[in-house]
Amino acid sequence: MSPTAHRQIDPPEFRYADELEFLAGSDSGPRPPGWNLTPRAVVTFIAGSGGKKVTGKGGARIIEAKFVGDRSLVERCVVTLAGERGLLLVGEPGTAKSMLSELLSAAVCGTSGLVVQGTAGTTEDQLRYGWNYAMLLANGPSRAALVPSPVLSAMAAGRVARVEEVTRCLPEVQDALVSVLSDRRIAVPELSDVDDAVVHAAPGFTLIATANLRDKGVSEMSAALKRRFNFEVVPPIASLDQEIALVGRQAKAVVERVGAAYTVDAAVLEALVTAFRDLRSGRSVEGWAVEKPSTVMSTAEAVAVTASIGLAAAYFPGDRPSVGLVPEHLLGVVRKDDEADRARLLSYWDGSVRRRAEAGQGPWRELWECRGVLEG
Repeated sequence: MSPTAHRQIDPPEFRYADELEFLAGSDSGPRPPGWNLTPRAVVTFIAGSGGKKVTGKGGARIIEAKFVGDRSLVERCVVTLAGERGLLLVGEPGTAKSMLSELLSAAVCGTSGLVVQGTAGTTEDQLRYGWNYAMLLANGPSRAALVPSPVLSAMAAGRVARVEEVTRCLPEVQDALVSVLSDRRIAVPELSDVDDAVVHAAPGFTLIATANLRDKGVSEMSAALKRRFNFEVVPPIASLDQEIALVGRQAKAVVERVGAAYTVDAAVLEALVTAFRDLRSGRSVEGWAVEKPSTVMSTAEAVAVTASIGLAAAYFPGDRPSVGLVPEHLLGVVRKDDEADRARLLSYWDGSVRRRAEAGQGPWRELWECRGVLEG
């Protein structure tokens, strides 16, 4: 059994190992210190080769896009990292900020695993260092007793560190990053040896952080920390067709990962993604006004709902048509934050869904007939 057989989800450095190795030998251009790929190859790895074959050692291949978004956004991110400046990816929940940060770090330094998950309980030690207390008590402070944080490990090795949901960390914890991004060193005052008392960042070190716009006021970043990042907003997917393709591809991967067959009808998938986009934007594709729910109707949620419908069809075949599962799953997403959102979803059904049903569009008539599910 291969080592990856024990992982539910492979990190990108394992999932795309062959592709990363191929790209490493496909471009002889200049590489920033410590980088595994050239900046151009990093962009190609993430944004794809546009259907054109990339020539490298062992032949030529087309590189598929892994991040659905503006190629210029990826290029700006890569330029920021090449300049060893901090990169902050901000946006609504579910816009693939974390995925983009994983892809960037995997392509640049070969690992996306040097990560700290920001929460209200994240401590400064998790961003700097801690101690092996058994060794500390036995022998006193020493480099051997030091337990480096992912950030400290990245500094020492010249790699990319990641901090997820940085605005969920308390302000005093966030401040630990100020000196990291400005002085590029972490002092360890407990160590008496001058050479060991300071860990300097090796060439290639930088940091990618993510933050949700919905969490903007949780722990506002200080002006000093903001100045040390380049901000990039990751918007929702602009194209309906691209979002349908992404949701279908990722939902299929979820279903097939558990050994089931993916059978969600294309028309049902299109209707589901269309509903998510209408409710997210507050306007239907036809231009009709839609009352937005308080929750975020993210692409990630659309993937989860599509996967659930696919799994229901696989494990309970013939019990219910897939289209009949859409309203209840949508309701489960919509009313997460506010029970009043049920009424907003009903309003959407009485407006956009009814109009499409009357026009005889695809599965919308069947969706309209399921309205009673939303009334509880």
